[in-house]
This record gives sequence, C-alpha cells and structure tokens, in this order.
Amino acid sequence: MTKTIADLVNFASSPAATETYATPAEKCVNGSPMQNATTHYSVDDKFFAGEWGAEVGRWRVDYSEHEYFEILSGHSVLHDEAGNSMELKAGDRVCIPAGFRGEWEVIEPTQKVFVIFEP
Repeated sequence: MTKTIADLVNFASSPAATETYATPAEKCVNGSPMQNATTHYSVDDKFFAGEWGAEVGRWRVDYSEHEYFEILSGHSVLHDEAGNSMELKAGDRVCIPAGFRGEWEVIEPTQKVFVIFEP
C-alpha cells in the first residue's frame, strides 16, 4: 500500500494526548517523580515514536525494548548494574539495547524524543 503526505506524522501538529503518571513506587530509588509521555506514532504494538519527560528523581529500569532517543532539555544520568554511568544532556542521541538494566536518574527535569522497537 502506497503512503502519501497525509500519512506522515508531524509531532508539532499531532493530536496525540499526553499521559501524565507517577513513577511506580516499587521502582523508585529516590523521590516520586511524575512522568509524561505522548505517543505520536505506533505500529502493531511493536514500534513507537513520541516524546517523554520526567521530573527530578531516580528509578530502576529494565528494558525489554530497543530504544533510540534524543534529549531535548534537562539533565539525566543513566546508570547500569555494573556501576557505570552516562550523563545525558540536550542534544545527546543514544540507543539502549533490549536487556539493559539499571537506573534512570533525573537531575534537572528532562524531555526527550524516543523511538522504540519491541521485539
């Protein structure tokens, strides 16, 4: 099936709703940060693209999905289970492979664009 301009999704004009939610208490390491997510594009519950953000705090993460993201604003630190960490600031572009486990720490409220593939 051929797609046209009408099938494209422009995040700036997307009618997608933003979901705001508390980080689940059982995942929290520090604080109880609120998060937000807007999924602008989804295919077969396997591929997603949108925007995500969170307030200051730290929580455990366990990726079953592959994710590419670009930090739009803020400052976060991603920690792995081996004790390594990666600073994340505006302009950083990162891929996280499925199977990554660690903690996401938001130092300053952070917003990112994401693309996720769930095998």
